[in-house]
Formats: sequence, structure tokens, C-alpha cells
Amino acid sequence: MEAVRVNWQLKAILPVVLVLLAGLVMFMGVTLSLGDPERHRVLVVAGAGAVVICGVSVGVLACLIHRPMVELQQNMAIISQGNLEVAVDFAKRNDEIGDLGRNFNYMMQQLRQSRKEIETMHRTQMSRAEHLATLGELATGLAHEIRNPLAGIAGVIEIIGRDLPPTSPAREMVKEVRTEINQINRILTDLLETARPHPPQMMRSNLNTTVEHAVMLARQQVLSQPIRIELEQAPNLADVEHDSDQIHQVVLNLLLNAVQAIDGSGTVHVTVHSQGESARITITDTGRGIPEQQLPQIFRPFYTTRRNGTGLGLSLVRRIVDEHHGQINVTSELGKGSTFEVLLPVTAPAIETEVA
Repeated sequence: MEAVRVNWQLKAILPVVLVLLAGLVMFMGVTLSLGDPERHRVLVVAGAGAVVICGVSVGVLACLIHRPMVELQQNMAIISQGNLEVAVDFAKRNDEIGDLGRNFNYMMQQLRQSRKEIETMHRTQMSRAEHLATLGELATGLAHEIRNPLAGIAGVIEIIGRDLPPTSPAREMVKEVRTEINQINRILTDLLETARPHPPQMMRSNLNTTVEHAVMLARQQVLSQPIRIELEQAPNLADVEHDSDQIHQVVLNLLLNAVQAIDGSGTVHVTVHSQGESARITITDTGRGIPEQQLPQIFRPFYTTRRNGTGLGLSLVRRIVDEHHGQINVTSELGKGSTFEVLLPVTAPAIETEVA
């Protein structure tokens, strides 16, 4: 059985009418001692007064409440059509109804701002998707066009290096050429990883071990430099569902960036912690830091501040973390260093699949 809808004016005026009727009944009882003509006149005046009070009450309610409610309903109808450029006039009132109007207008302002942010984010994501699609086509062609002759050059350099006398000064040049070939190969690898990503192979394993392997490899890179890489593990951390190869790549990229940010001596501190339902990897360096205006750009593909940087490392890091349903955050202070924080869920969210 459906509930009976009662108009708000009726709800508001009924108590007034009932009170007035009760007053009239009591008034009639009090006036029983008066004569009929005089009593009749008093009752007429009292009844007329009651009607006037009811009329004034309805008028006041219509002015103070009905008009704002009608305006609010009209604006809600406009909002339901997708137009958020609305505001109510009764927000100027200095009472509870005015408070309601001001709260409504503030809510609409927040909704308009949120819509603009969502539209901006959507355009950015679409631009990024188009950019990566173009990059994928370009990377495939570049890999074949560059790697094939590069392999031939590397082979020739190896032969030349073997044939050179041990005391030949050209050996230094051959070593330099090998380094540059490795650099080109690394750039191509990053480019292909960014352009043609493969989904992570998620397995529950020890995150401490994954991080430790990356730290060990990074320490080999700084043997000849006055840079210490410290590791603080979480012994009680539960096994984390992750692709160990990809997270190893994430940590190693962040470590190498931290090392390259340090001029002279310094320290890179790596910690692994448990944080609720997530595991946290924090990498802090004592390097030169990142300017605040550059922080929003550092995860964009091809954005780099280093002369020999590719601008693909941090972009690849963010993609891998996103595919693990994690988060990556960075804070930095010029002259003091930077901190990168990676949060990974201990258990990856289940991917829903449609059953035919």
C-alpha cells in the first residue's frame, strides 16, 4: 500500500487550525454565562480572528518556505539535465533557509570545480593514450632499424678490441664505444617497455627479497663512488602478490635515479615496511632535489632534466606500479634530496571477467 502524500501547507496549517479550534471550544465554554446576542457577537469576532490568523500563517509560510522550496525544485530539475550553472536566490536570507541556500550554492560550486578537474584529467589521459599509441608504432620500427645494425657494430668493436695490442691507446676508445652501445641498447629497451607493455605475472612472494636484489645490483654500480646504499627490511612483512621482475625494475630505476642525483658523496636509504593492507617501499637520497615546479612532470614520457637521460625510466616505473594497483608518491626539497614512496597492496584486487 502506497503512503498517502500530504501537501506541506496542509501539514503546517493543521496544527494551527487544531489549536485555534481548541481555543474556540474553550472560549465557548467560558462565554456560556453571557447572553445569547452578546455571546454570538463574541464568537463571531473570535472565529473571524481565527480565520485571519490561519490566513496570515499560510501567507507567511508560503513566503518564507514555499517559494524557496519551489526554486530549489526547479534548480534540481535543471541539475538533473546536466547543467551545474545554477544558484538559488534565497541564499541571501539571514536565517536557516538562507543557510540551506548558501550550502546549496557552495555544493554546486564544488561540483563545478570537480567537473572541470575530471574533464581536465580526462583530456590529459586521452592525450597520454594517443601519445603512447603513436610511441608504440614508432618504437617497433626503431627497434628493428637500430638494433640490427647496432649488433653488427658491437660485433666489429669486439673483434677490433681483441686484435689491438695491450698497450694500444685505442683500447680506451673501444671501451668508450662499448659503453655508448650499451647506452643505446638501454634506451631502446626502455622505449619498447614503455610502448609495448606486458601485463605483470602476479605471484605471492617475499618483497624483501625482490628489493634486496635490486639494492645489490645498484651497489655494484657505485663501487667506485663515495655513495652508500642502505637497506632496512621488514622481517614480519607477509608475502606480497607482485611481479618480482617488474618490481625489481621499479626499485632499480629509482635507485639509479637517486644515485645520479647525488653530487659527490651521499647516502641512499631504502626501507620496506608494512602499512595496513599494503607494503611500502621508500627510497630517500641526499641528492640535489627536484624543483617543485618540475614534480608534476617527472612521470611523463620523455620528460628529463638530465643531459643523457631518456625520460622513460620514471614513466615506466609509474606504469608498472599502476598495473600492480599501487601508488607512487614523491617529495623533494632542493639541496636536501628526494623521497620516492611506492605502495603495493599485499593482495592484488581480483580482476572481474565476464562469463559467456
